Amino acid sequence: LKDLRGVEDLIKMQTLDSRMADFLVACIKAKINIMFSGSTGAGKTTTLGVLSNYISNDERIITIEDTAELRLNQPNVVRLETRMQSIEGKGEVSIRDLFKNSLRMRPERIILGEIRSSEALDMLQAICSGHTGSLAVLHANTPQEVIYRLETMILTSGIPISLEAIHRQMTAAMDIIVQQEQLLDGSRKITYITQINGLNDGQVNLEDIFVYDLESVSVEGKVSGRWKATGVVPKFFKKFERLGVPLSKEIFNKD
Repeated sequence: LKDLRGVEDLIKMQTLDSRMADFLVACIKAKINIMFSGSTGAGKTTTLGVLSNYISNDERIITIEDTAELRLNQPNVVRLETRMQSIEGKGEVSIRDLFKNSLRMRPERIILGEIRSSEALDMLQAICSGHTGSLAVLHANTPQEVIYRLETMILTSGIPISLEAIHRQMTAAMDIIVQQEQLLDGSRKITYITQINGLNDGQVNLEDIFVYDLESVSVEGKVSGRWKATGVVPKFFKKFERLGVPLSKEIFNKD
């Protein structure tokens, strides 16, 4: 994994195609908020690590992880790590503690190694208050499950907040979900890039922008398929133009 430098490496490994790579790099540059989801071993942290190389060198980046796995090459990175409580039951530092402290450090980017519990709401609120370009990892098997898992985390954290308010926070704070899976033959692929586009009847409205269409599995178990654009143009496409991030609208043309 150390040799993965840029998206070209992910394209070579057939994790995604060049259109998706161009799109995700543009998203990083335009400070779009991205949630990376997948099961254990799907390669989501690796993908996040590669994409984080495209964050500009003059940004102050704070990473928050249980164990520091992300290797960022930018000069201005602050790494925060959680700490287990001691035998006496003292000194525990949770992701939520770190997250709250990180906001005082005036970060331009926050990268969350993995969201597990009540820090979910802190993160959504922080993004709503202007901390854009946040990247986070979440354990989920589909983009829809990302929404359910965040709901559950927030509802069970004991913070008094209605489901409707949670959904409003999600749609205000999250832009896209990058879903990655390890397929039957062991290959790791991004299977969905899905945008969060407002509410529909009070539910979070998900729209796939790119999907991996699995066509067949050979007798030896080799998977073949291809990536398709659904024809959905991201709601934030104008932001690329406004910030001078070059990206052709053609890449979203329906396959």
